[in-house]
Amino acid sequence: MKTVVAHGAEAQQGARQSENGVMDGVRMDKWLWAARFFKTRSLAARACELGRIASNGQPAKPAREVHAGDMLQVKTAGGDFQIEALALSEMRGPAAVAQTLYRETEASRQARMRMAEERKAMPQPEALREGKPSKRDRRRIDRLRGRG
Repeated sequence: MKTVVAHGAEAQQGARQSENGVMDGVRMDKWLWAARFFKTRSLAARACELGRIASNGQPAKPAREVHAGDMLQVKTAGGDFQIEALALSEMRGPAAVAQTLYRETEASRQARMRMAEERKAMPQPEALREGKPSKRDRRRIDRLRGRG
């Protein structure tokens, strides 16, 4: 496939388009930001640098290109996502549009739901405490931590 070099504003944005005007690839950090996995592009780039993003089983750098059909593994605070990139976009739009850019695998969706249920079932440490610890409790805590 022959690619056309963009000029002007398109060249500054880094858009690569084929001869028919369809986007060929988009930077990983831009696509993750446009698909609303991260609030800022710099957070998306940082996640790539920390190894939290994988493209087709390989660690992805922020400048790596995403193509339609790529399988991505995205680890965020919201959970681990296994997704397939369906469409490309460099612009961040509404959430409804962002969800059309990818499809989450059924196994990934079930694993996230299972983890959410486990988190809800765990007792919250704040709920177990009643006020600040007494002097006796503080001494026990200190002994447990090896301070006294």
